[in-house]
Amino acid sequence: MVRVCGILVAAVVLAGASPTIAADRATPTIHRAVLGESLKTAEVSTEELRGALADKSAFVFDARPPLEFAISHIPGALNVGQQPGTSTAIYVSDVSEIERRVGGNKAAAVILYCNGLFCGKSRRLADSLLAAGFTNVRRYQLGIPVWRALGGVTEIEPTGLRHVLENDRTAVVIDSREADDHAGALPNARGIARSLVLEGKDVGEVKRAKDDGRLPMNDHNTRIVVIGHDASQARYVAEALAREAFHNVAYFPGTFEQARAAVPR
Repeated sequence: MVRVCGILVAAVVLAGASPTIAADRATPTIHRAVLGESLKTAEVSTEELRGALADKSAFVFDARPPLEFAISHIPGALNVGQQPGTSTAIYVSDVSEIERRVGGNKAAAVILYCNGLFCGKSRRLADSLLAAGFTNVRRYQLGIPVWRALGGVTEIEPTGLRHVLENDRTAVVIDSREADDHAGALPNARGIARSLVLEGKDVGEVKRAKDDGRLPMNDHNTRIVVIGHDASQARYVAEALAREAFHNVAYFPGTFEQARAAVPR
């Protein structure tokens, strides 16, 4: 694994290594990087986290508060409420609820994440789980900022969508349904039809949306929320936008009707 301390950097090829030796080694990449903290719990890289989510080999817990989770979380992650007796500033997730979610199996593989390098929530939760007898706890300490930076999209729940629409006046909502289906569209939503989103960069409807102002070209950190007929349609367009260097893209993992029901009345 590549180790990253403080700032993420690209891996450097060792000088003097022969082509044969170099070919035999796993190529270090940013996707295989970890922060490299010397704590009680090991870390996983982005590549390892993606693998664990794909093959369901671990329970992945988002160690942030429920509303923050609802606004934006890694697809496939779980969340629980706050540990009684802890504060907002020194937040810790409820260990007993995690134990319930894993069926009481304290040997179950558990991966924790939060808000990245400087966030203490996953560290504190890891310590609490170890103290409670959990034996297979790891952290994705690079967290959701690096997940996004490496092209990962997030999910937004109904309560999170409602919160964003009520409070974030800069957020951009993208409707990935076909133009003929836009009856009842969310207020101020901008259409980018899934059928017009092509493979590749700067092509098709995404390029047109960049040129005509539907996408926020002056601030690539703008929150973008994609809705669609269903989760697969919305996620496809969200991932296409993430590949265009938009760093804060979430998709709604339900139907359009469910998204519409979350809109403030």
